Amino acid sequence: MTLRPLGGLTLAGLGVAALGVAIRVSNAFVYPTTTGFDARANWRYVNRLTGSWALPAPDADWSTAHPPLFYYAAAAIARALGTPDKETSVLAVRLVGTLLGLGIVALAVALVRRADPEHPVRALLAGALLLFLPVHIYISAMLHEEIWAAAFTSVALVGVCFDVMRPSPPSRALWRAAGWGLAAGLALLTKLTGLLTLATVAGAYAWDGWRRRELRMAGGRIAVALAVALVVGGWYYARNQIRYGYLYPYGLDTHKLMFSQPPGERRIGDYLRFPFETFTNPSAISPKLLRSVWGTTYASVWYDAHRHFLPGESTPVNRVGTWILLLALLPTAAFLRGLARGGLRALEQPRGPDPPLLLLTGLTLVGYVAFSWRNPWYPVLKGSFLMGLSLPYAFYASEILSGWAGASRRRAVFVWGALALLFLTVALTFTQGVVFEKLDKPGFQWSRPQGVDLDVGVAPPPGLHGDVECPEALRRSPVRSAGSHAGSGGPGR
Repeated sequence: MTLRPLGGLTLAGLGVAALGVAIRVSNAFVYPTTTGFDARANWRYVNRLTGSWALPAPDADWSTAHPPLFYYAAAAIARALGTPDKETSVLAVRLVGTLLGLGIVALAVALVRRADPEHPVRALLAGALLLFLPVHIYISAMLHEEIWAAAFTSVALVGVCFDVMRPSPPSRALWRAAGWGLAAGLALLTKLTGLLTLATVAGAYAWDGWRRRELRMAGGRIAVALAVALVVGGWYYARNQIRYGYLYPYGLDTHKLMFSQPPGERRIGDYLRFPFETFTNPSAISPKLLRSVWGTTYASVWYDAHRHFLPGESTPVNRVGTWILLLALLPTAAFLRGLARGGLRALEQPRGPDPPLLLLTGLTLVGYVAFSWRNPWYPVLKGSFLMGLSLPYAFYASEILSGWAGASRRRAVFVWGALALLFLTVALTFTQGVVFEKLDKPGFQWSRPQGVDLDVGVAPPPGLHGDVECPEALRRSPVRSAGSHAGSGGPGR
């Protein structure tokens, strides 16, 4: 038996995948152990569970208000290793998160291959768009639940997409619905946004049943998926309601530092501005970005607007950010164009994957707007909160970009050249220790700029950073909530 030689496309795919894996594995080892979004508080929760499986009260610490699956899984990993030191435990959890993130990439490739089998280059591009997406890289290195929630959401989304593209026999349909309900339930037990995953599964089955005139079957699949998801993920919220009088904690004293952070309130204009400072000063606390929801979010998706992964303010960091953010306009424009095309196609050819992809995208963006309106503080504008949109982004951006590249040789040179520059710059920038290394404290020390009206509440106690994970310091130096936000919420997830 002779082995067939590998084709150029296969070799390219292997090379891209190898580089993406190497970046993430390297970061897992090199990135500081307790750096990252809520990293110190997350570790305290995990470490607490290594001693006792008892579920703490939501206000026991900063992170105990979050759904518990990630923390219990991390503690189980640490216990399985014999409860080693913090560094070893965190590394093991990071490597598992890396595997889950790479699973999202594999699901994106599989979805594109199923929907468009005649264009394998597009499938390779879909994978590369996620492998070299900055938020996907840096969140994989953090002790955080976002990559876990995104993975469960992606499993449920791909499953329901496959179901609406090629319906299963009735004998298997309910079992498959139970499987996607399980994935949605795990997402719900990891992060509150799992509700959007569950709504997407139910909505996609309802749409599919309506267009096929099989409402009874659709109702059965919806009922099964909802039942499984609520059993798996709903018990935590029911427990909160019974024991504490709320489904999800909001306005806890543990999170009161959040109320002192800028801008302190949201206006309609904050959702309409996209200032040029997004590119020239991609920092979440720059004055104009404090008043731009989408500018800050864009800088967080395509760079590190909160400086939890890259060093703090410096000219080289900002210049590289400008370069990446300008190059990223190409895949971002392709994604938006793809959403529009997918919307039209969903009406004309409803048997494709567009309805579930568009439904999840719409629900996620509406939820993000509502969340940022209710929590008007700059730390909540994180690109990682949109990680559930990994598959829609890869699916639609790859469709448009491959179409643009195929239109003419000149366009092909432009598209592939720009993407190559983007991917190379991202790889160098977001591999810890190659160009930049995070040695300073995470987040920002901020204060109200003189002469600038940011609607800031009270300033934080000295020494507190914008990463808002310092409950001990809060107990030593209380911070009152700002004005109209007394009793409003912390970082609800």
